[in-house]
Amino acid sequence: MSPLVPLGVAFAALGIWLALRLFREVRNRTAARAAYFDAVKPLFDGGETRVQPTGFPRVTGRRGGLSFDLQAIPDTLTFRKLPALWVLVTLPETMPVNATLDLLARPSGNEPFTRFATLPQSLPTPPDLPREVAVRSDDATRIPPADLIARHSDLFDDPKVKELVISPKGLRIVILGEEVDRGRYLIFREAEMGQVALAPARLSPLLDRLAALREDILALPKDPA
Repeated sequence: MSPLVPLGVAFAALGIWLALRLFREVRNRTAARAAYFDAVKPLFDGGETRVQPTGFPRVTGRRGGLSFDLQAIPDTLTFRKLPALWVLVTLPETMPVNATLDLLARPSGNEPFTRFATLPQSLPTPPDLPREVAVRSDDATRIPPADLIARHSDLFDDPKVKELVISPKGLRIVILGEEVDRGRYLIFREAEMGQVALAPARLSPLLDRLAALREDILALPKDPA
């Protein structure tokens, strides 16, 4: 028997092992992505989960009589320093406001989760907010009063809070859920995210904040316009 035969068998076995390992890793990564919001589901009274084309889920559920929507948006654009996973926490309930107010921390103009750049009016950053927070609106004459924003300005004390949106269609907070490991990304270009589920302790205060902001808005004097 040729000495090359055992060598060929060994290479074939190695190829099969590598293929099986890759299959298991892909399967495990896919399952982990789809389960990204599983740990926070007990925060809600029922709900619905739909896996998006990105492989991450979108979850809707009710808490305290209010409906919430959760999305995970991967941002792997090459001009970012590091790929990131953004978590959108939305209270999609009609608000008695007549304009959209969008507060975005450290805007780059390339955020995939926001329409901040499309709002026509740029406003000064209120003194209660960090200077890196930019503010835009579609009608500066109808935005909520400054004292309401001041009461919730501490939201941006958390450096992972990226955006707060107040609009007639509802309220939203966007946070940085995860950023890939710099070393592995720079060396191996590995940009896998979502392998660790979002923790309830991370989400619960955001849900409570949106509910509190809603109550503050509902308590505002009615705008006759």
